[in-house]
Amino acid sequence: MNPAFSVVLLTVLIGAGQGLQLALFVIEARAAAGLLAAPSAMFYVIGCAVALLLSGMGLLASFFHLGHPERAWRAMAMWRTSWLSREVIVLPAFMAATALYGLMHYAGMGGTLWAGGGAGVLGLLLFLCTGMIYACIKFIQEWATALTPVNFTLMGGASGVMLTTALSAVMGEPVTAQAGIWALLLTGMAALLRIAALWRNTRIKARSNLQTAIGIKHPRIAQKAQGFMGGSFNTREFFHGRAPGVLRAVKGSFLLGAFVLPLLLMAAGLEWRIPLLTGLATGLQLAGLLAERWFFFAQANHPQNLYYQAVS
Repeated sequence: MNPAFSVVLLTVLIGAGQGLQLALFVIEARAAAGLLAAPSAMFYVIGCAVALLLSGMGLLASFFHLGHPERAWRAMAMWRTSWLSREVIVLPAFMAATALYGLMHYAGMGGTLWAGGGAGVLGLLLFLCTGMIYACIKFIQEWATALTPVNFTLMGGASGVMLTTALSAVMGEPVTAQAGIWALLLTGMAALLRIAALWRNTRIKARSNLQTAIGIKHPRIAQKAQGFMGGSFNTREFFHGRAPGVLRAVKGSFLLGAFVLPLLLMAAGLEWRIPLLTGLATGLQLAGLLAERWFFFAQANHPQNLYYQAVS
């Protein structure tokens, strides 16, 4: 597939926002149970503001992928059968719940734990909706696996908790060490599951070939042209046009940038108590996840490319 950068931004940014809100809720729940020292109210307020900013930036980016942005509201109409429609409904609901959660902390109101829990449930549901948009497309075999929504959840959660740790370190909150340990664990789990998906995709046996595509069982069929004198929607949207070496370079880059280096920087930041290192780990991971999401789309092989990849 040809990755649309607007969708890459959407999925990475809202995932980090969801992970951040979920981390805030878990911290508050554990503090209420006496398992953590309670952070300040402003920690939740600023955290919710950052989560809303990330979600809003992702939502804004998604409009650049639409041919008619003024018709975006129609995407909600097919909520009974479409995971995309469900995502369009759940995302603003999550943002509204997160805003309420932050405002309740700012106003010093009670019941914030319930508000945070409601926003957290919507965040988890949003992870499911976003992942299932791709996992439900059976003919794109690289996506059609339960690992897709799991990886969306783990990588979004890891980036959100990384961001929570950096925010806590900068604000001098007492939850930095605990949040950092969660960030390390989630990033490690996300790395293992993403590597599992990469391993699975190298062993996919294609269901389609030139013989099945054109209904001819001859053992030797050679494609000599793509069927177009020039480009078309099919040649632009369903194939990225990059050489295999580019994909290998991007894969190595995101494995380092999204997982290995953030783990090392976060561990060093926690050990030496240097907030700058936790911030660098967070920023590097977000950049690495942008590369990971580009690769996720580019690696997907649409069956129509049996017809249109060969030029002449």
